[in-house]
Amino acid sequence: MPELPEVETTRRGIQPYMEEQLIASVAVRNPHLRWPVPSQIVNLRDQQVLQVLRRGKYIIVEVPAGALLLHLGMSGSLRVITTETPYLKHDHVDLLLSSGVRIRFNDPRRFGCCLWADDWRQHALIASLGPEPLTEEFDAAYLYAKSRGRSTSIKQFIMDAKTVVGVGNIYANEALFMAGIDPRRAAGKVSKARYIELVAYIKQVLAAAIEQGGTTLRDFVNTEGKPGYFKQQLYVYGRAGEPCKQCGTALKEVRQQQRSTVFCRVCQR
Repeated sequence: MPELPEVETTRRGIQPYMEEQLIASVAVRNPHLRWPVPSQIVNLRDQQVLQVLRRGKYIIVEVPAGALLLHLGMSGSLRVITTETPYLKHDHVDLLLSSGVRIRFNDPRRFGCCLWADDWRQHALIASLGPEPLTEEFDAAYLYAKSRGRSTSIKQFIMDAKTVVGVGNIYANEALFMAGIDPRRAAGKVSKARYIELVAYIKQVLAAAIEQGGTTLRDFVNTEGKPGYFKQQLYVYGRAGEPCKQCGTALKEVRQQQRSTVFCRVCQR
């Protein structure tokens, strides 16, 4: 599933083509996504795009009347195309801009969404989200205080969007390795000193992935149709059984809530 860096890469890709442009028309070829595309999406017509934002894994196209909420799901992508570009099988929604550019949403598995919000900050999918990981609001004091008394594993704790948004499976694996924390350890048993390191590494790994275009996943491509370039630098994710890059021990894989967790039994404790 595309994670925060992939979504931020997409946002940055479409932003210069959308902001300050009028949305001339909206075409919905298939409304049957994770949730049905609502009829209110026509409210985008003749509206000027004020901002293209990101909140967690949601891309928000803000116009005077409200906002379009986009989620890429497991296989979604947004492409910047011309009006002559032919439709593909899984092209579901088109936004035609006054410049003549189209923004096209493609999603083979249809787990993504295109929703309308009169006030996106109060939308049910947004209102309960935790802080953004790359802001000052997300720090060790916050994470330590929120973790007290929590028996859930540290990996699941930082992947909970109510704790902090956008720390998906890949980057949780990587940040915990860099901080030397066993992903199975209870969140409430992690010291404040170790949370200081963990927060720093979460910010570092996400910022690096954004800078390099996200992680190369089977289904993810950016707005130019190219994959990201961060996968080659991963320390643990997808490397089960391979030697640890720090100590040489074979990396171990376990399942946590149906997700792959890869870690080093020597370097992480």
